[in-house]
Amino acid sequence: MIVGVGVITFRLHACRSLKSKRKIVKSVIGKMRSHFNLSAAETGANDIYHRAEIGFALVGNSAPLINSKIDKIFNMVDDLGLAEITDTEMEIIHI
Repeated sequence: MIVGVGVITFRLHACRSLKSKRKIVKSVIGKMRSHFNLSAAETGANDIYHRAEIGFALVGNSAPLINSKIDKIFNMVDDLGLAEITDTEMEIIHI
């Protein structure tokens, strides 16, 4: 079994409240879940309205396939244009 884990860190320029931040984060997570079969959640910077961190995980049987999907997720989230991506991390774990 292969587990792919990723973290995307965003800078939210237009947000002036936690309510507007949550709206953007929920939108990004919803689009990630609808396009890819993954688990995702806001994993950090919960009380900072101009920064967000979303973590996600995928499970499969091929490391190159998981790597490809994670790259596609990063590109899809960037193409949404809802927030500026400041950092991405990924790790592939063989279990």
